[in-house]
This record gives sequence, structure tokens and C-alpha cells, in this order.
Amino acid sequence: MSAGPADTAPSYRVWALPGMPEVRAGDDLAKLIAATEPGLADGDVLLVTSKIVSKAEGRIVQAEDREAAIDAETVRVVARRGTLRIVENRQGLVMAAAGVDASNTPAGTVLLLPEDPDASARLIRDGLRDALGVDVGVVVTDTFGRPWRNGLTDVAIGAAGVKVLDDLRGGTDGFGNPLSATVVATADELASAGDLVKGKAAGLPVAVVRGLGHVVADAPEEGARAMVRVAADDMFRLGTSEAVREALNLRRTVREFTDEPVDPGAVRRAVAAAVTAPAPHHTTPWRFVLLESEKARVRLLDAMRDAWIADLRRDGRGEESVARRVRRGDVLRNAPYLAVPCLVMDGSHTYGDERRDTAEREMFVVAAGAGVQNFLVALAGERLGSAWVSSTMFCRSVVREVLDLPDTWDPLGAVAVGHPKGTPPARAPRDAGAFVTVR
Repeated sequence: MSAGPADTAPSYRVWALPGMPEVRAGDDLAKLIAATEPGLADGDVLLVTSKIVSKAEGRIVQAEDREAAIDAETVRVVARRGTLRIVENRQGLVMAAAGVDASNTPAGTVLLLPEDPDASARLIRDGLRDALGVDVGVVVTDTFGRPWRNGLTDVAIGAAGVKVLDDLRGGTDGFGNPLSATVVATADELASAGDLVKGKAAGLPVAVVRGLGHVVADAPEEGARAMVRVAADDMFRLGTSEAVREALNLRRTVREFTDEPVDPGAVRRAVAAAVTAPAPHHTTPWRFVLLESEKARVRLLDAMRDAWIADLRRDGRGEESVARRVRRGDVLRNAPYLAVPCLVMDGSHTYGDERRDTAEREMFVVAAGAGVQNFLVALAGERLGSAWVSSTMFCRSVVREVLDLPDTWDPLGAVAVGHPKGTPPARAPRDAGAFVTVR
């Protein structure tokens, strides 16, 4: 294959390597490749299908139940739809079925991926250097689907002697524009080129690329592991239902925040999630007052503190007890952002019956609570910490006056919002069965 019309243009060749025998457990892949008289030269890149690496390393296991084998290789389920699972496997790769393959292997068995594909690539590279005296790069490949794109392609899961990523950031393009985000996945491009000539069923598990010696020369020994995006940088780490469960798990009461400002847009997105909660009579019983200025927050909290102190003194609390209880409200004062969710009864029914009118209000309170829960979970999804504090419910008239709210708005506490300082302690496990009664 040529990438240019003339000898002077950049070009490369890629061809499948014929003559590879059936690979068995314990085979030395470097020796098998060398025995085909491949004519390798310094700077070539060898593309080796992971299946033969797995076979040579004895990664064939008896497994009548492929699903059980997938379970054993799975570290984390990313997304699930029916029987299809996208998971993170033991190698840190996110892929379908953990890479467990039931094709090209005897019935009743499955192939697992190599335990350490980078180490496998290094072993083949060192073996070829010893057998043939050549300095080549080696890429171990496997077939992946891709988010947002139909079809499969080969990618690199292991590499040795190859520059797996070409970081162009800091340079400029042909028009002089700065490159600030361009990191080329060189090893994946090589894997895809090899797949075009190896094929999926042609019995040609090895390919050679020649003419791209610059990706071999001075290549760091970082391996293909460097291509796996770390969790902190992965914007699409979870599938839909898994993301909801993870957000629920992340929803913790956070009492200490950093000084990093809160993105108002993130809070508004959380409000948009809040108002999708169910409500009676097709009503919208939620209102959110967002206190984005320090002046507004201090004015409200000072007024609430004064009202609280007055209440505590009327209850006969001593000054030490009053001071201790007031300090508990510091979580609101220390937060860089506050939200005050409110309940409105617009659209509610009046029955003239105390029992039914009480039940009507309770329905609206439940709906408002569902909205607040949506709000807290959505904040967690935005990687924002929060603490729902009930203080405003004890001085609603004060809150309405300070925030200039209608008399029909009932504050339902205040939500402190900010970036968590540190990691909250692990939540104590709860047995869901202890909260369930079945009839």
C-alpha cells in the first residue's frame, strides 16, 4: 500500500506475513515468525493479532458458559444492554465482553486476552532481535468497536519499540495556528493498517509495515498502556443506567469545600434535572433561588443566624449550647454557592376536608423532595459536592423577607454547593433487603 503517488512523497508498505502455523500453548512466537523468513529490516513494525499471543501464552480456558468467563475478567461494568456488556477488564481496557473470545478456538473453550500485552510485545521484539538481528517495533492488536461509530477496527492493546502516541501539542498547523489538543494515536493507526491485509478470517495473524521508521526510532518503552484514558479525563466513563447509579453513589453530604468557584451553568443544569421529578396534577411545585453573590449569601445567613439564636434562647439554651449549635450551620457559610429550593402549591386542590387537604400538601412535599433529590444527584454528576441543610424551614418568614420571595413560596432548607475538599469517607454499606417488605 502506498500513501503517495511518487517515490518522493511520504509512503509506506503493509503486507500480511504468510506461512504462520497454528499456534499452540508454549510456542515461541518470535521463533515462529522468524521461521517464515519474513525479511524484516530495522524500522519495520510487526503487527501481531492478540489471538495468537493468547494461544502461545496458554490463555485458552474451558468455559461452557462464556458469560462466567466475562464475569471473571471484568473489573467494572461500563454499560449493559441486554446480554451485551461493555466493561473494563483486568488489563484496564474498556471493550465488549472483556475481550473474551469464543471464535477460532475449540468448542467449549474461550480465549482470554494476554495478561500483560505490553510485556508480550516486548518478548516478541526481543526474540526477533536475538533471532534475526533486527530492531523492529511490535504492536499487539485486538478488534474493538468504537463509541459513536459503526463497525469494528483493530487497535493496539500492547506495544514495544513503537511511539504509540505522537504529541503535536505546542506546534502549529500549515496555517500557523497553534495545536493545543492534537495527540495522534499512532499505534492504533498502525493496527488498523495491518487489519486491512490480515483480515478477520484469512488465517494471516501477522502483518508488517515498512517505511515508517520514525515511529520506531527512539521510541519510549511506555507501551500501549499509555493510550488508556485515565478515569479523571474520561468524559464518557459510564453508560446511561450505570451513570445514574454512579451519580447516586457519588451523592454524598459534603461539608468542606475548596475555594474554587462554582460554574453557574452546572447548577442550572442540575435545576433542569430537578424539574423532571414527578408531581401531582401535572403541576410544577419546585422553585430554586440561586445565591451566586457573596453579599446575598452573607445577608441571608446572618439573618437566619440571628433568628436561630433568638429561637434557641427562647428555648432556654445556654450561651455555650447556642454557640455550639450555631457552628453547625458553618457548612452553609463556608460554601461558595447556595441554592434555596422552595415548594409552591400552585395547582393544588382544596377539598374543605382537613384529612384530604393534609394529604394534598403531603403529595406536594413529596414531589418537592423528589425535585431536590434530582438536584443533588445532578450536582454529583457535575462533580460538585453538596449538603442539604434544613435550616431555612425553621425561619421561612425571614428567608422570604431577605430574598424578597412571595408568601406562597416555602423554603425547603438550603443546599450548600462547591467543589469537595478531599474525599468523603466511605459510605457504610446498607443491605437493601432490610428496607424491603414483600407481600
